[in-house]
Amino acid sequence: MQTKPLIIADRDIPFLEGVLEPYAEVRYLKGSAITANDVRGAEVLITRTRTRCDRALLEGSRIRLIATATIGFDHIDTDYCRSRGIRVTTAAGCNARGVLQYIMAVLCRLGAEPGWQPSERTLGIVGVGHVGSLVEEYGRLLGFRVVCCDPPRMRLTPGLGFLTLDELLSLSDIVTLHVPFTTEGPDKTAGMASGEFFARMRPGSAFINCSRGPVMQDGPLLDALRKGHITYAAIDTWNHEPGIDRELLARAFCATPHIAGYSVQGKAAGTAAVVRSVSELYGLPLTEWYPPQVTPTVPDRSVTWDGLQRSLPRYFDIEAETTYLKQHPERFEELRNNYPYRTEYF
Repeated sequence: MQTKPLIIADRDIPFLEGVLEPYAEVRYLKGSAITANDVRGAEVLITRTRTRCDRALLEGSRIRLIATATIGFDHIDTDYCRSRGIRVTTAAGCNARGVLQYIMAVLCRLGAEPGWQPSERTLGIVGVGHVGSLVEEYGRLLGFRVVCCDPPRMRLTPGLGFLTLDELLSLSDIVTLHVPFTTEGPDKTAGMASGEFFARMRPGSAFINCSRGPVMQDGPLLDALRKGHITYAAIDTWNHEPGIDRELLARAFCATPHIAGYSVQGKAAGTAAVVRSVSELYGLPLTEWYPPQVTPTVPDRSVTWDGLQRSLPRYFDIEAETTYLKQHPERFEELRNNYPYRTEYF
């Protein structure tokens, strides 16, 4: 009798338990605690960002596939995996609408001041991929002046109206980052939000980061906030998680524990992506699987600024979540792992 393949999975991936068990032996472990010994006999590793997938973890294992239920993959040494013939798949785009609604919550909180209107603000979007393109679309729908910067896309398709980064920073009242984390090449994003970056932003502007923590430099951001050059910082992704900078946390206008994309539908799509990857590897009848307990989002492009301000706090009280994290920074990882997923509604 043929034995079932062994799959190691992060225990905090929702909706996964019981789905693959008819076809494989699945062991659920804490992502940050998965060891080389755990994966040695496994063929598949299903991860989130807390598992560092590199030579130290994978050498001598039988891993054929690493499927991450996240859009990012900087926790995976892709060069090493390529050299070993290990396939790597991501859940690109799975949480885009959840992050969109996070950005809208930040904008609504910024706009709580009487008389604050989107038509009087320029929203600068750096990185116009799955998330950034949605932020651009809804920003325009809500009446913001929207400017975008995406050097790789600008080179690939000239004429789309993208600005240089310097141009965007000089024009924008609000700058939001939606870039991948890269450490080399002409479009390196590691540390891109530097002292020079913040100095070129407009005085009194707002900075939002829910892409990756290491794309921003804490010291220069703190300096800009202390001096009042940057008035508002909304941060979801931090350097040195979960041991984040306490002064930066205290000064942040919005502060959350890396949960911008934590919607029910986003998590469902991420889990569906890893199930599809495993199904393709083994030829399982699960390539179209989606968690039956989750209702997919139906995009609504009829939203208005006034309507959003009234409705969004019922789905996501970002002010209350900010207050709680500031009071309990030591619970960062616990809050992230036990977060009550939000419902996407537009």
